[in-house]
Amino acid sequence: MTRVSALLLLAVLAWSGLASAEKADRNKPMNVESDALRYDDLKQSSIFTGRVVLTKGTILIRGAQIDVRQDAEGYQFGLVTAEPGKLAFYRQKREGLDEFIEGEGETIEYDSRADTVKFISKAQLRRYQGATLNDEMTGAVILYNNTTDVFTIDGAHAKSAPGGRVRAMLTPKPDAAAATPKPNGTTLRATTTLGGEKK
Repeated sequence: MTRVSALLLLAVLAWSGLASAEKADRNKPMNVESDALRYDDLKQSSIFTGRVVLTKGTILIRGAQIDVRQDAEGYQFGLVTAEPGKLAFYRQKREGLDEFIEGEGETIEYDSRADTVKFISKAQLRRYQGATLNDEMTGAVILYNNTTDVFTIDGAHAKSAPGGRVRAMLTPKPDAAAATPKPNGTTLRATTTLGGEKK
């Protein structure tokens, strides 16, 4: 393994904490593509720059730059920065559900100690059920907690959110009784012949 490959692997492993929402992601290999990498062994930090794409299981992160550092206790912290005029992107599947959480912001911060993702400036958060958009929120800052599935939105900065307000579209969960099909009076019976009854 070359020195650059070893450094890249170490830097990539620093993002393993992003797997809290979908537990199976923890054991998936991580891949990072970028135009350049700067690794500092003393500071335990890596800086990927230039059209960065990070994948690990169901996790997908895109940005112009991703800075990753690890503390002495092994917790990872990441900062994703967008290209000027664009937004950085994060997406991950929710544990045990056919749902995805995805968000965007000019900056995205990840804290594996707190297991949170923060979308900063022009922040957006969406929840998809399968391929269907269920919920969508916008604001200046959105903090999503992977452990509790709780999010908070701050709309205080008028520069980041139109009118300085939080915007939300929330879809109600389907009623379990309404979702269960009701019998229409026709019943099926078992038969041992292919032709059915003779008439």
